[in-house]
Amino acid sequence: MCNEEQLIRQLSNSATRERAFGILVQEFQEQLYWQIRRMVIDHDDTDDILQNVFIKAWQGLDRFRGDSRLSTWLYRIAANESINFLQSRKQFTVSLSDTGGTETDKLRQQLESDPYFDGDETELQLQLAVQSLPPKQRQVFNMKYFQEMKYEEISELLGTSIGALKASYHHAVQKITAFFEQSD
Repeated sequence: MCNEEQLIRQLSNSATRERAFGILVQEFQEQLYWQIRRMVIDHDDTDDILQNVFIKAWQGLDRFRGDSRLSTWLYRIAANESINFLQSRKQFTVSLSDTGGTETDKLRQQLESDPYFDGDETELQLQLAVQSLPPKQRQVFNMKYFQEMKYEEISELLGTSIGALKASYHHAVQKITAFFEQSD
């Protein structure tokens, strides 16, 4: 891949924009896929959201000022699209008091029937626990735990203070721990 400054210049130039956007998609699609997938669980929904992310990115190229890195800009679009999707669909959210209830059963069935899910029972339980979190906490937990991002990076992506992120992560860990304790 070319460096980011060069890619931004190419994206700004109408003669090289399409080719540069293809490079941008190639460079970031897998990372964005997994960011979205950890939020919404379903492969098909993830693909739809990812497509929307790139459509919004394409439409917003003229408004991208370069104040942040391309990855930050794309992650922010993906985060917003994921949360909007979850809110619009009222996607399976497992409550802590529903560890054996209908929503948990639906989510378990969705995970187990997903051909891309190859986790064991512990991984399944972790995914159920993560889905019990409110969307913002789920997002912070996924970025910190699964993507091993630093709070500074998450802060830049989400536009949230480091202190608030640390509090969200701490609360998420407590809720996940409680989820595992209740399921024993």
